Amino acid sequence: MNDTGPGGDEQSPELADIGRLARLALRRVVSAARADDTSIARILRDHLGPGAAGFPVVQSTWPPYDQVNVQEGLDAWLAEAGREHQIIGLTNFRHQDFGLAELLQGSPHQFGPRAGSVATAALPCGPGGVTRRCVQCAVYLITEADGRLALLVRGPDDRGPMQQVSIEAVSAGEDRAQRALDDVRRLGVERNVFRGQMVSFSGNVFGPRGFGFGPGAQLSFLDRPAVRRDQVILPAPVLDGIERQVLGIARHARPLLASGQHLKRGVLLHGAPGTGKTHTVRYLLGQLPGVTVVVLSGAALGMIAQACSIARTLQPSAVIVEDVDLIAEERMPHMGQHPLLFQLLNEMDGLAEDADVTFLLTTNRADLLEQALAQRPGRVDHAALLPLPDASARRRLIRLYQGRLRLDLTDPDAVIARTEGVTASFIKELLRRAALVAAEEAGHDSSGARRADQPLRVTDQHLTAALDQLLDTRNELTRLLLGGQAPHTPPREPGFPGRAP
Repeated sequence: MNDTGPGGDEQSPELADIGRLARLALRRVVSAARADDTSIARILRDHLGPGAAGFPVVQSTWPPYDQVNVQEGLDAWLAEAGREHQIIGLTNFRHQDFGLAELLQGSPHQFGPRAGSVATAALPCGPGGVTRRCVQCAVYLITEADGRLALLVRGPDDRGPMQQVSIEAVSAGEDRAQRALDDVRRLGVERNVFRGQMVSFSGNVFGPRGFGFGPGAQLSFLDRPAVRRDQVILPAPVLDGIERQVLGIARHARPLLASGQHLKRGVLLHGAPGTGKTHTVRYLLGQLPGVTVVVLSGAALGMIAQACSIARTLQPSAVIVEDVDLIAEERMPHMGQHPLLFQLLNEMDGLAEDADVTFLLTTNRADLLEQALAQRPGRVDHAALLPLPDASARRRLIRLYQGRLRLDLTDPDAVIARTEGVTASFIKELLRRAALVAAEEAGHDSSGARRADQPLRVTDQHLTAALDQLLDTRNELTRLLLGGQAPHTPPREPGFPGRAP
């Protein structure tokens, strides 16, 4: 029988040879992969000593937004006197489900984790874009006077099995490994980068109507606002009542506690859109330096439990829930039939009596909240109605929002009379439109006398033209969006119990 193949090559393999060679090649690949993978196991076993493969492994987890604090705690613990460490990076860790136990045994998987460079991520650690490098996946080999440990640190992986921050520890004694994790957790709280800052959630959104954040949600830093008291245009009794409940309790926390009085408080600011609820909250936050603030708005309203957890940990603190009526009927799948608002109220009720936590809620629709609040009495202890500005308030708002405009008005009372029933937002937009009318008029002035960088001069005619635009029936939707009421229609406010006069 001639073994020459179709091309006349006597060395060409037959079909049986191809299968045999393929199996041989596969065995060589698997063997090489096992030898490479078990290098991690050998490193761990050499470090930990005999019997390491049978040592108990303990684990602690943290939410994704705490990754930067876990790194802070871990670095502080590693830097303590009498402790040395070596870090070994891992590759091929993404979307892989493994732990220290698997690393100690040595994975035969060709695409399993291997020793390599240390993967890190730059995460925010302060306002102004400040970041720090956080380890995504690495093994720490630790040597102490009383023994050796190994840690596996893993960051969150949105598309993999690791959706939290995790540290696993192994040592000859389970108690020693657990103490190490406890120390890292304690130091992470002590050195928490969110303490005394203003933060809000950011991340991947999912869930019904957009409420809730994905497992990779992080906290971003906000600048603390600087709003002066004279820039808050409210009736004195209303503002005094809000300040007493929010700022007064903060200033007198120690004597109140010494007298057996609780510190937690819930304040609801309600009123028509544009009456200054968010502006008032910004003023209050500027008066609370050093207080940790968590802001919930929009899609982040689903992060109620996480926000309250941060507030409990980093007291004194405040949780801001903007447009709380949006969750009055919103239900998350894991919550059954209970709206998110009930979860918020339960979180407020679950705080200890001495918890120095302020809840500031805002809403345009207090009527949607009344039933829920009636079923959960005592959570909100002060409700303040922010009214539409009266004539005196409208004059103050014009002065506040004119900026560097030169107001040259012969009959300012005419504008005040025509703006009855409008909001602060309406006044602000009115002045901007009047400035635009003045700018357009100046642009048609062929004399060229006015320089472009000089403040605009606004007259009665400019204000009247702008007001005519906003009050025109064709601009009714714009007027309503700015908080203006329809002619002769008084603003509707529910008979909310306990509201400020």
